Amino acid sequence: MNTGINSRQLSVTDKTQRFSPPLCWDSQLWQQNPIFTELAQLFNLQTLTDFPSPDALNEFLPQGAQVRFVDTVLLEQDGRYYEEFIFQRREIPARLNNWHDFFGALIWCLFPKSKTLLNQLHMAEIALYGLKERSKLRNKLTLFDECGVLVLYQENAESVIEALRQHQWQQAFVAQRALWQNNTASAKTPKAERSALQAAASVGAMMFGHANYEMATRPFIGLTGKMLAIEVSEDFFRWPLRQRIDFIDTALEQQIANNDILQQQHQLTPLPLLGIPHWYAANQAPEFYQDVSYFRPKRTITK
Repeated sequence: MNTGINSRQLSVTDKTQRFSPPLCWDSQLWQQNPIFTELAQLFNLQTLTDFPSPDALNEFLPQGAQVRFVDTVLLEQDGRYYEEFIFQRREIPARLNNWHDFFGALIWCLFPKSKTLLNQLHMAEIALYGLKERSKLRNKLTLFDECGVLVLYQENAESVIEALRQHQWQQAFVAQRALWQNNTASAKTPKAERSALQAAASVGAMMFGHANYEMATRPFIGLTGKMLAIEVSEDFFRWPLRQRIDFIDTALEQQIANNDILQQQHQLTPLPLLGIPHWYAANQAPEFYQDVSYFRPKRTITK
């Protein structure tokens, strides 16, 4: 069973370097980096030999999808603002041979309800404030869209969520490591073993922000997302992956629409992505979490 990244296979970008993704398609990512395990399973990414075209990406959309992908040239020729173009034409511009837009398209395929709602909220804010002035909500929407990480937890794992919010990294990632979902089992792993790994979980992470995925192509110490925590049922981690995705999309859409979840102060807190158990080989060693330049203590606010 794959338990992480071999340092000889996938190097970590120095945090002092300016990030840039691989220059061309890299099929090895899907086997070498466990951050992509579930994404690869859902879309059979290991079978691709190059960036898919917009037409090929449309094949990934769920049945009945209300949007489609088009070449970004159409946006450039159209002249409308990006969110306005999507809202009015139901078409999502995608640059060719581009990691950022590739992952953005996959997120649209996984979470079409939530992504559609984010687009609608952008347009509502633009109607109120115009294009030039970005409201606080639009900044939150963009932050979640680019960097969001869904942390799904059962009731017995509430202490993990609180520890993450308080930046108690040792408590969340080391002391309670056994509660975390192990999503590194590949399609070659026996089904019974995969099921056992899922059934033992009480908390797990799932990427929403496509910029996170792009940066994970060359992971670096400092790679951090923004956590949005959602409580799930006791049997959630025993569900098939596709069923979990569909549930999350519906639940997330409802919570954003009805509970204003993105505006809540305890949401969108920093989450060091390489610290998530089973997402990065080096974090199997407890001392990995002692790097306070990455696993930073919570800042205290003095009046």
